Amino acid sequence: MPINKPKSRTNFERIKTTIKAIKESLNENDQDLEINQLTMDNNNYNSISLFQLIFKWKWHIIIITLAAAICGAIFSSSAFITPLFKSEAIAYPANISPYSEESETEQMLQIITSQSIADSIIEKYDLWTDYKIDRKDPHAKTYMMLEYQDKIKISKTPYEAISIVVNDKDPVTACNIARDIINFYDQKVNDLHHEKTAEVIVMYERQLREKQRNIDSLKTRLSQIGTLYGITDVPNQSREITRGYLSGSNKVNDMKNNIELYGSEVLDLHTKIAAEGNTFVAIKCDYERELRFYNGVMTYSNIITEPYPADKKTYPVRWVIVALSGLGALLISILAIFVIENRKKFIPAEK
Repeated sequence: MPINKPKSRTNFERIKTTIKAIKESLNENDQDLEINQLTMDNNNYNSISLFQLIFKWKWHIIIITLAAAICGAIFSSSAFITPLFKSEAIAYPANISPYSEESETEQMLQIITSQSIADSIIEKYDLWTDYKIDRKDPHAKTYMMLEYQDKIKISKTPYEAISIVVNDKDPVTACNIARDIINFYDQKVNDLHHEKTAEVIVMYERQLREKQRNIDSLKTRLSQIGTLYGITDVPNQSREITRGYLSGSNKVNDMKNNIELYGSEVLDLHTKIAAEGNTFVAIKCDYERELRFYNGVMTYSNIITEPYPADKKTYPVRWVIVALSGLGALLISILAIFVIENRKKFIPAEK
């Protein structure tokens, strides 16, 4: 029995330690609950205080918000912001073939956004004056392109068409610019095709001249043989010589000798002339086809949506400006009032 007493005492100490740990854990949980409750009460109190604060200064807030909205309406008018009118054209490429792995639409987009077309539009409509950019400025070109790209948006649609959106202070000018961008594109592609077609035409003309010289040379030799030796039609003349030779005529001996000497050359000349003639005709057909394309007047776009002068401005959107002005003034006024009401908390008390 005396041996079991230490074990019981040890177990009793363990139980006391466990109970003490549980009590401490419960105390900590109670403290956490109290802190959370205090935080919630504080948040509710702050919310109530904020609403009370807004209600206290409600007339000031309302006046400031309305004043800001009125100012937004005034400063967004045409007296301060130049209104812009939008005109849009949508077109598909036509009569073109891609140079590499690009599609026809990508090729059209690449050409229509080229610097040459932009320069043509800028000069035709004197956008230097319209955008109020001084040509003498050393960075005038940069400023012009920034304005041009901001006012004129050209992009590919999800349906593989090209959209041209032009914004300008004059609705008629915006419409004309959108239409002329397509016209300048057609002219640009036509010039590119003319340049390359002209090179092909020159190549075909050179080939035709060479073939004609060969044919003329062969015919000249054939004419010489016919004039000097009387050989013009080898098959028919051979039959006549054979008939005379069999009849015992001595007049056919000279012709027989000439046929034997030059008959094969005459046949060869006829064959070459026929072959050169066929080649000449094939080249002439290709030449005339390219000549038709060179002299023809073609367009390279199918306009799906024609641009038209807008009857309503698209910029600025006054209600958005008014709403943002009022909302911004409301938030700033609440913040300012909050700072005024709580300035004692932020400024240390003087001793």
